[in-house]
Amino acid sequence: MILLSLLTYPVFSQRILTLEDAMNTAIKNSPEIMKSELSMTISKENLNAREAATKALIKFQLTPFYYNQTREFNNLFSSWSTTETKRIYGDFIVSQPIKLTDGRITLQNQLSYQDASSDFTDSRSKGYSNNLFLSYSQPVFTYNKLRMELNQLRLSLENSTLSYAIQRLYLERQVTTYFYTVYQRKMALSVAEDELKNQQAGYEIIKSKVEGGLSAREELLQAELNLATSESNLQNAQVNLANAKDDFRQYIGMPLSEEFDIITDVEFKEVLVDMEKAIQNGLETRMELRQREINLQNSQDQLTVAKATNEFAGTVDLSIGVIGEDPDLAKIYDRPTRSPQVMVTFNIPVWDWGERKSRIKAAEAAIKIEEINLASERTHVELAIRQTFRSLQNLSMQIEIARQNEKNAQLTYEINQERYKNGDLTGMDLNLFQNQLSEKKMNLANSLISYKLELLNMKIQSLWDFENNTSFVPKELQENLLNE
Repeated sequence: MILLSLLTYPVFSQRILTLEDAMNTAIKNSPEIMKSELSMTISKENLNAREAATKALIKFQLTPFYYNQTREFNNLFSSWSTTETKRIYGDFIVSQPIKLTDGRITLQNQLSYQDASSDFTDSRSKGYSNNLFLSYSQPVFTYNKLRMELNQLRLSLENSTLSYAIQRLYLERQVTTYFYTVYQRKMALSVAEDELKNQQAGYEIIKSKVEGGLSAREELLQAELNLATSESNLQNAQVNLANAKDDFRQYIGMPLSEEFDIITDVEFKEVLVDMEKAIQNGLETRMELRQREINLQNSQDQLTVAKATNEFAGTVDLSIGVIGEDPDLAKIYDRPTRSPQVMVTFNIPVWDWGERKSRIKAAEAAIKIEEINLASERTHVELAIRQTFRSLQNLSMQIEIARQNEKNAQLTYEINQERYKNGDLTGMDLNLFQNQLSEKKMNLANSLISYKLELLNMKIQSLWDFENNTSFVPKELQENLLNE
């Protein structure tokens, strides 16, 4: 009854999926891909913001009302006085960082109106003042912090883009694995259905022979057992397929209630793989290696920062301007006052109790760790490519063997089925040949799928598509790096 209900289960309209369809669905629904995209967006916008900050900043600062009243002691006259000040002023500022030197040039103009009074001399002063000056500030004897920050942000964007592309490749591998798992379960179901048909035909043959007195009753009992076993195998295959489909739906983000079927071509087409070419391209283009190189560059930057701890450094500040003041705004520059300014400041460390030395040693150790990681990653890449190449060669041979085994098993089963019909073979013996045929069919299907998966693995390991003989750098990576 259970088997009958499974076989007669209503078939609803279902979605037909190719591997590409499944991949597109998974990309839209994968939380890891979403997080990688957001991380890439964060890195890109941080870089855009910092690059925008290297352009001239133009701003206007307005203080519409300022009031201050203070009482101070005048030592010269040994008396207290109260001063009251009212003021309104505004600053117009144009500030331009200099990438080449990490300096900054600033043009600033401050216009103000002030009303001040003091009871010390019982005086009051009203009038306008304007201060226009051009200044330049330049750090000396230290590293270019602006250039380093921009470089680190570019590396951060490249790293997040690499992580996104790597996540896409990992997703493709997982989706392909789940996709072919469903295909394997579908093939297993097809084999189980063929097996059931064969067992049903055998059962009908032995039943008629037993009824005609040509075979013993035990043969019918064995045929019934074989038929029941085949029905059970079919039911198991249906359950396994349903479970594989649920796992597939869950991974790519499909509703669990949505019905679908898959179509794919697993015909064997041997692809010639050049191991030396695969290793060379893998070592030149593998994104994990570039990430290790980025980590090494960041460690070297940290060494530069460590060397700047308590370093001898300085700042040179230059300014030239003109100040005007008058109660009449139109006459504010009738008697201008020049205001040049030069200031040189040095930071001279005397004793830091070994802080700088320890920070440098820690940074140098971090660099060595990243160098070891890079070398280990290169070895891992080459090792993985070599193993994948050997696996492809072995699978190619196994496919040919599996295909011949299936042909032999099919022929053997047909021959022994005739012997069974003629009464020269027992039902138990025929069942062994049926099981052998089912096994060989599944072995061929599994070998074909394993070859497809290993070929994809070679493409991911070497970033070279040997099927089309082209470089396989994900287009998302190319687009994002070109747009930097």
